[in-house]
Amino acid sequence: MAEDDKTEADLTGGGLRRRPRHQPLEVGGRRLSPATLMMGHGFDPALSEGSLKPPVFLTSTYVFDSAAAGKRFFEGVTGKRPGGAEGLVYSRFNGPNQEILEDRLGIWEEAEDALTFTSGMAAIATVLLALVQPGDTIVHSAPLYAATETLIGKILGRFGIKWLDFPAGATREEIDAVMAEANASGRVPLIYLESPANPTNALVDIDAVTASRDALFPGEKPLIVIDNTFLGPLWQQPLKHGADIVIYSLTKYAGGHSDLVAGGAVGSKAAINPIRMMRNTIGTILDPHPAWMLLRSLETLELRMSRAGENAAKVCAWLRDQPKVEHVGYLGFLEEGSRQADIYNRHCSGAGSTFSLYLKGGEAEAFRFLDALKIAKLAVSLGGTETLASHPAGMTHLSVPQARKDALGIGDNLVRISIGVENADDLIADFEQALAAI
Repeated sequence: MAEDDKTEADLTGGGLRRRPRHQPLEVGGRRLSPATLMMGHGFDPALSEGSLKPPVFLTSTYVFDSAAAGKRFFEGVTGKRPGGAEGLVYSRFNGPNQEILEDRLGIWEEAEDALTFTSGMAAIATVLLALVQPGDTIVHSAPLYAATETLIGKILGRFGIKWLDFPAGATREEIDAVMAEANASGRVPLIYLESPANPTNALVDIDAVTASRDALFPGEKPLIVIDNTFLGPLWQQPLKHGADIVIYSLTKYAGGHSDLVAGGAVGSKAAINPIRMMRNTIGTILDPHPAWMLLRSLETLELRMSRAGENAAKVCAWLRDQPKVEHVGYLGFLEEGSRQADIYNRHCSGAGSTFSLYLKGGEAEAFRFLDALKIAKLAVSLGGTETLASHPAGMTHLSVPQARKDALGIGDNLVRISIGVENADDLIADFEQALAAI
């Protein structure tokens, strides 16, 4: 029996997992695409009564085949051996649905390891808690999702953790200046990025951040952590540009149906190990049922994102010419030769389906537009099958101080739109009548 074909029972003497350690990634010498692997990678029907799809494993604990197996699994859970438990232990640590999901989640970016969490913010919080110490300085891009800014600036700030930031579109020189200042202030455990930024859609130059980090931190290098929710995993893959950990709100495109809340993190085993230990301790692992739902959703991720992206291109092309529209912050409209276009051409394979719509006027005009929508739903979130529209300044970023919102371009005339998989011409008709209401 080949090593890759052995189950945990073969390798440890008991405690059979619900899946083999590895599944083949190629057939006949051809490496399989993520879209194909989403249909079965990480799951063996023979281990679950021949079920074509993984069952939902609703149990709090797992029976060990032997006391020796139980001890070995706990050595992984407690960190005495890196890599996590080699068998199923207890549902705060691992479970079949979560492990199959994590196997598939890592496929898109060819990541060595992956973890899932109860929400995107649970993923972000667990990663930060695993990496920071009192007195540290976090460097981050701006803007960030409001809850992330609150976590870094207010919550972690209570424990003596400081932060410095640079604008999303910063040049290498601007990034260097902030990095040098942070380095002089003491320990810098991580550089936290969000690209495209929420809600402005501004891109961060991951290549420049990586080069700056490597040049200014010749010793212990801060990890580069990036929230890739807006474009990933289909249209941007930050691990290929030097990022160490990629975070997702799986609620969005990965879930894709606005019916679950979840988060994920992918990266190298070395980067993921301390995060797994923190997740084991504070219990932020995803529940089996939303994990099972995500397995369903990943099967159609490429189809859904592709259709939404095509719709967005058509809708934005129409919106750009409307007299009541000041500007459309869509990645497909970046001026050739500009800094943002350069970043896009190096980092992205698609413009996405979430964009910023700047209306002529202010809050009153934005509210009239939002209230008049008939097909698009007035709701926060993004990446679902349905089109959503919201007002960041008055909703998701309401808690951000006004001066900072002004500096980051989060104005009262900004509407964030996430295009779904409806008929594009129907959406244009909806936006046309909503603009007429302004």
